[in-house]
Amino acid sequence: MKLYSWNVNGIRAVLNKGAFQKFLGEHDPDIICLQETKAQRDQVEIDLPDYHEYWNSAVKKGYSGTAIFSKVKPLKVVNGFPEDIIKQYSVTGGDTYGNPNDEGRVMAAEFESFWVVTVYTPNSKGDLSRLELRHKYWDPAFLAYIKQLEALKPVLFSGDLNVAHGELDLANPKSNVGKHGYTVEEREGFQNFVDAGLIDTFRTLHPDQKDAYSWWTHWANARARNVGWRIDYWLASKSLKDSIISATIHPDVLGSDHCPVSVEIDA
Repeated sequence: MKLYSWNVNGIRAVLNKGAFQKFLGEHDPDIICLQETKAQRDQVEIDLPDYHEYWNSAVKKGYSGTAIFSKVKPLKVVNGFPEDIIKQYSVTGGDTYGNPNDEGRVMAAEFESFWVVTVYTPNSKGDLSRLELRHKYWDPAFLAYIKQLEALKPVLFSGDLNVAHGELDLANPKSNVGKHGYTVEEREGFQNFVDAGLIDTFRTLHPDQKDAYSWWTHWANARARNVGWRIDYWLASKSLKDSIISATIHPDVLGSDHCPVSVEIDA
């Protein structure tokens, strides 16, 4: 089974470019997790006869949003955090950007043998004005949610986590220390997933691989020069480790400032 994750930076844009159709034709994913769809379903002209579609769009139009398309129909799909997680971790905003629960950032799909979760983690912003929300509330809540699901069956979760975990995961680590996407707090949030028993599938299979990135700024011809960051991931329950055949980054897939990342599992 081939599972892909892609921050499309606007589903309508990648469709209009023909990039999404080309991607489907060349890669033929079994499950596709999307982030930053920036659209309600009725705003998108798309026909996917081979897939069951599930959308979690932001209340604010043209912003954020996630989706899961799957050839196998899930047993169920859950949008957003459950109420007990929201209340326990006070994930209600408190900053000037609004309530993150209204931004369509989390989806979970239950299959026979595992859960598939996708997430579009709030960006801490260039001035770090959303770092507190992320560090104190969002990251702990998301980890608690993953562990809640994992108590039922193994979890594979994907998405744009808006953090480079280690020095290998960005081209210029020294000059980016303390900047959004590479703060101590954000990296600690990621490490907490690992400490809780989840594996970074790509880094597990490619522990020393350099220059492997999933996002590039539009500035200074960064993508052509491969001056990028690895901020898109597939993490998995340890019990799935032996089932993971491959974990791959696909920088040749164009259409967004991110590229897809994938895992293939024996399922």
